[in-house]
Amino acid sequence: MEPTIEGQESPGRKTQGTEPLQGASGLTSQEAARRLREQGPNEIRRAEARSPVRQFLAQFNSPMIWLLLGACILSGFIGELADAVAIGTIVFFNALVGFFQEYRAERAVLALRSMTAPRARVLRDGRSRLVPAAQVVSGDVLVLEAGDVVAADARLLEAHSLATNEAPLTGESTPVEKHAVPVAPEAPLAERHDCVFLGTAVTGGTGRAEVIATGMRTELGRIAHLLESAEESATPLQVRLAGVSRMLVFLCLGLVAVVFVLGLLHGQPWLVVLLSATSLAVAAVPEGLPAVVTIALAIGVQRMAGRNVLVRKLPAVETLGSASVICTDKTGTLTTGQMTVRELWGQDGPALLFAAAACCDAELGEEGRTGTGDPTEVALLLAAAERGIRREAIERERPRRAVLPFDSDRKRMSVLRADGVLYVKGAVDVLLPRCGSGTQGALSANEDMARRGLRVLAVATGHDTDEEELRLLGLVGLADPPRTDAIDAIAAARGAGVRTVMLTGDHPITAQAIAREMGILHAGEDPSLAVHARVTAEDKLKIVRDWKARGEVVAMTGDGVNDAPALREAHIGIAMGLTGTEVTREAADMILTDDRYSSIVAAVQEGRGIFENIRKTLVYLLAGNSGELALMLGASVAGLPAPLLPLHLLWINLVTDGLPALALVMDPTDKDVLEHPPRRLEEPMLGRSQWRAVLFTGALMATVGLTTFIWTYHSRGLESARSLTFLMVIFSELFRAFAARSQTRLFWEVGAFTNLRLLGVVGVSTVVQVAIHYFPATQTLFRLEPFSWRECALAMLLGLIPVSAVELSKLAHRFPRRAPALTD
Repeated sequence: MEPTIEGQESPGRKTQGTEPLQGASGLTSQEAARRLREQGPNEIRRAEARSPVRQFLAQFNSPMIWLLLGACILSGFIGELADAVAIGTIVFFNALVGFFQEYRAERAVLALRSMTAPRARVLRDGRSRLVPAAQVVSGDVLVLEAGDVVAADARLLEAHSLATNEAPLTGESTPVEKHAVPVAPEAPLAERHDCVFLGTAVTGGTGRAEVIATGMRTELGRIAHLLESAEESATPLQVRLAGVSRMLVFLCLGLVAVVFVLGLLHGQPWLVVLLSATSLAVAAVPEGLPAVVTIALAIGVQRMAGRNVLVRKLPAVETLGSASVICTDKTGTLTTGQMTVRELWGQDGPALLFAAAACCDAELGEEGRTGTGDPTEVALLLAAAERGIRREAIERERPRRAVLPFDSDRKRMSVLRADGVLYVKGAVDVLLPRCGSGTQGALSANEDMARRGLRVLAVATGHDTDEEELRLLGLVGLADPPRTDAIDAIAAARGAGVRTVMLTGDHPITAQAIAREMGILHAGEDPSLAVHARVTAEDKLKIVRDWKARGEVVAMTGDGVNDAPALREAHIGIAMGLTGTEVTREAADMILTDDRYSSIVAAVQEGRGIFENIRKTLVYLLAGNSGELALMLGASVAGLPAPLLPLHLLWINLVTDGLPALALVMDPTDKDVLEHPPRRLEEPMLGRSQWRAVLFTGALMATVGLTTFIWTYHSRGLESARSLTFLMVIFSELFRAFAARSQTRLFWEVGAFTNLRLLGVVGVSTVVQVAIHYFPATQTLFRLEPFSWRECALAMLLGLIPVSAVELSKLAHRFPRRAPALTD
């Protein structure tokens, strides 16, 4: 091959203006216009987005919302307008929040349009012309050089040291060398070296290619089709809340039936009985739950933002806490995404790196930490710069005399400099046969490096432009290194019962080596479950679906276009904020602002804490409601008047359910949440222990309340009995909020001052409740009688009975039960 002499015109340089070019003449303007009419514009089709009205109405498609709407209608029917307005406002607020969170969630396919080149250089009428990329058609000849974004899928007609960055499509971490030698059509995408693809970038060299597909018929368009077909799953929290809602529907219907029958048996008018039963059914619904869930998730959004995680969809906050499998892209997520010199073999490092730097076209920036050009050459220059070797100094002191450029056939590059030395770098199998002495041990060193996933280059020197008699200086092992924090994060995830699965476009040997280094793949484990190499967009989608079919809660991370369909399909999609494409960011539920895998594990911790806060708040709400219902139902069974009026029930729900529940859901995350395995997808929102707590606490409160009502009713009359019972129930539920913070730890063990909001809410609510018993206006409104301070203290002591019993039950569970004695 003839060397290129410095200063003369490069043979592959793009011709400017409209001067005739040698070679293929491309299409005529008339033929291009005809094909454009037939094929349509070279664009990624817009997804048919839902209208804002449809998106807003979709927020009401939830069993809990249906239940609340039914309660709202019933409240209006029985004349409880205040209750109806309160419930309706809550429902509308939640729908509004959900609408704004999801308004932009379906723009992923639209974002693909930004990946296409706005203009392209093609041959038309035998001349090079710049045309809008949308007007490129099949049969056009693209003229490519470094820095171009490929405007369509095309088969190469000629290539001169051409390389493209296909990481967005394939996940391949290094630029792909291209050549015009035909490859089998059925070859995997990552191995189609005779083609270039829409949306990829030319990193070096020049070439010409004939367009074979445009728009939605390209590989990028195929991914757009996959993105449209991927289904967004209901989050585990949504599934679990739907189960609770269905249970409450049956409970309310059963309650209405029981109270209605009992009322008729006691000889009460059927309409009065129906209204009373309906009022109780409305009271059974924890109308504050949607607001509690929304606020809990919103707080999670704020906490995760402080840990470098940007949440785009509220339910995703809790979903990540349920994740049992994290499928993650390698390049840019687990690794730095930048080639780095990892190992040297042969002569001393400075001499070896000097020769490598003398044979590079890449350039470093002024700060010496980044560079432009081929990533492998940038890595060589960075390693040389760390040892004080700068390419600028080499060029100044030993200018180039000739260059034998790299191409896919030669697999080497040579530079002759003014000192008469020929500096050569290239593939090991190409350079070693051209080297005489000094190659002993090089083959085994090369095999060892390759087995550990390193990309190996040989560096040699010679004289003049003779590449046949060289002297081997050594080998350079390069790799995209793991992020140091990712190794610790993967170990933490494993400790939390979360499996990490690596997906990459790299070679299987490289992939497995990195997986072992990072702790993803351990000795004796099946590599096919932990590592997937040479994966395409379809493969990633299938892998996510397979894990979902196994009942796992799947999170998927990625940064390239080929990750977007799998991100959409997973229970939760996580995009890289720094290196990720706009496509992946729009398809994702959350975005890592620092691209660190460790941030995912931190978000898992927050997500688990949020679920626990929501669950204990739900237990608190249901226990209070069940206690109120049991109190009212017990009085009805005993043939007594209602211990509480409908307005009392509404006030109780406002004062003891709403505000304390909001304070409970803001509890700090327990430090040990990552020590437990993730929740299974089929696990209900409330397990047996939670339901036992609901029934036990509700029964305690109802027993104390009914006893208080009966005793006062027979001693002081109905109004006094209702007033004291009302006060006792309020105190009971307020104090119970402290015990609800943990199902196993005592109040002082959790820490009285770790949730100052709850202390404030209970304190203020207690003062307000006592006050309404002494103001004439509120006495009339609630039909209350004033009490002495001694009677208020009695109500407070009675209210402490349920919470004290709950705390004592926690202590009782700490002592192991004794086995029965064995007798002869």
